Amino acid sequence: MSANSPFYNLPELPTFTLTSTDIEDGGVLTGPQLSGAMGVDGGEDVSPQLSWSGFPEETKAFAVTCFDPDAPTGSGFWHWVVTDLDASVTSLDANAGDPSANLLPAGAVTLRNDAGEPRFVGAAPPEGHGPHRYFFIVTALAEPLGIDDSASPAFAGFNMFFKGIARAWLECTFELK
Repeated sequence: MSANSPFYNLPELPTFTLTSTDIEDGGVLTGPQLSGAMGVDGGEDVSPQLSWSGFPEETKAFAVTCFDPDAPTGSGFWHWVVTDLDASVTSLDANAGDPSANLLPAGAVTLRNDAGEPRFVGAAPPEGHGPHRYFFIVTALAEPLGIDDSASPAFAGFNMFFKGIARAWLECTFELK
């Protein structure tokens, strides 16, 4: 596993199935999942529909994240972090990452992304920087993280290190030429 993988310093965990009606593993992101807020023409900042199954029976909660390890920051770029989804939640509708759409279930905690907003922000790699990878990850948790919306995405990731029991992901790409 390369040092530029979002899982490089994490323990290997069992996997489960993650699907989407909007994106596909290995696919290229399109307008809805691109960032108009960050200046990408045609970008809509719409989080994709996600569904998951086959996670461990002992799962008590989920976290959903979108991460770009290729951002020129030294630490990647968190596009979306939602924690403490109840274990009974096995899907999110498209645009659940927009707080004004009110599509997240009660109890879910949305953290500020690396653009400073508590929402999903779409792909927006620097022009000419080459293709970036976007990992949409669902982590099954042994217990809720119990952090509030003032926590950073890195702090959520640190807590997932201890409480994660399985993970599923879809890896997509986008390049702004």
